[in-house]
Amino acid sequence: MSVDTLTIPTERVQQSRISQVDFDNLQFGKTFSDHMFVVDYKDGAWQNPQVLPYGNMSLSPATSSLHYGQALFEGMKAYRDQNGDLLLFRPLANHKRLNTSAERLCMPELPEELFMQGLSQLLRTDAEWVPSKEGSSLYIRPLMFATDDYIGVRPSLTYRFLIITCPVGKYYDKPVKVAVEPHYVRSAEGGAGYAKAAGNYAAALLPSRKMQEKGYDQLIWTDAKEHKYIEESGTMNVMFVIDGVLVTPSLSTSILHGVTRDSVLQVAKDLGYTVEERRIAVDEVIEAQKNGKLSEAFGTGTAAIISQISLIHHNGQDYELPPVEGREISNRVAAELDKVRTGQAPDTHNWVHKISL
Repeated sequence: MSVDTLTIPTERVQQSRISQVDFDNLQFGKTFSDHMFVVDYKDGAWQNPQVLPYGNMSLSPATSSLHYGQALFEGMKAYRDQNGDLLLFRPLANHKRLNTSAERLCMPELPEELFMQGLSQLLRTDAEWVPSKEGSSLYIRPLMFATDDYIGVRPSLTYRFLIITCPVGKYYDKPVKVAVEPHYVRSAEGGAGYAKAAGNYAAALLPSRKMQEKGYDQLIWTDAKEHKYIEESGTMNVMFVIDGVLVTPSLSTSILHGVTRDSVLQVAKDLGYTVEERRIAVDEVIEAQKNGKLSEAFGTGTAAIISQISLIHHNGQDYELPPVEGREISNRVAAELDKVRTGQAPDTHNWVHKISL
């Protein structure tokens, strides 16, 4: 699917920074492209969309998002195909989730046309920043935050929406070790766990650091009531292959509706694998490992796509998983998804949006 030619005003940088970038050694989230898309909401409408040089913004100390957390973001990627065109993977799904998050945080919806036009114009402007090296991509970060300079507790009347981008390599360069979190919770039913709210990530930093200090890379979050059922892994949705079946926690108001999660499940079904979305008890996973029935475990998300889990820690015990090389389902699904995202396989679900240069 192609995106129409756009006419959003663009102010280009006087001197690009791209010559300073080592595209063979990219750190995730450290290097930002030359431009950003910006549009402001005031008087009940989105106004003055433009592409500007990437740079700092001036904010009042009373900016309401700094005090009350009306802030959200999204994450997606752009790839370059064999013809040099840019490919976006499921941007409309990210737009839909952005508006779902906005509704939960009492923020205004962003029109689809404005989202796609701003995104496309930005990518055309910074097309040279999209890496062509295998395993690399241009990470895209849409974000929205309240901008009222007012510290009364109420929804802001003004907002800013931006899109910034950065070239990236692989998020994880090796399988991760995870630990089941026995005390802290990421979210509770009825909360904002299904929204991509900035505050969700802030609340996760302390428990994550505590586990990292013990030698583990990420957490497995469990339900807020009993700490019995698995919900997510770190900043990713989580999946297991138990007795040949791909199993993942069913969605709820405490679990993020991952675009990569949905894509992995669909591709697995397309390849003929049995998929189950249901409640998964920690004890079920541990028992499956002990009985030799847990053959795979991995996280899914935009940054890492599929992040293999090599070890699960629970109740003082480490449980090792089979080698990544022999994992049939996750490796096959990952390879198929990579082909679709980069235009090397048929796009049977109409997921890929092409931006011709």
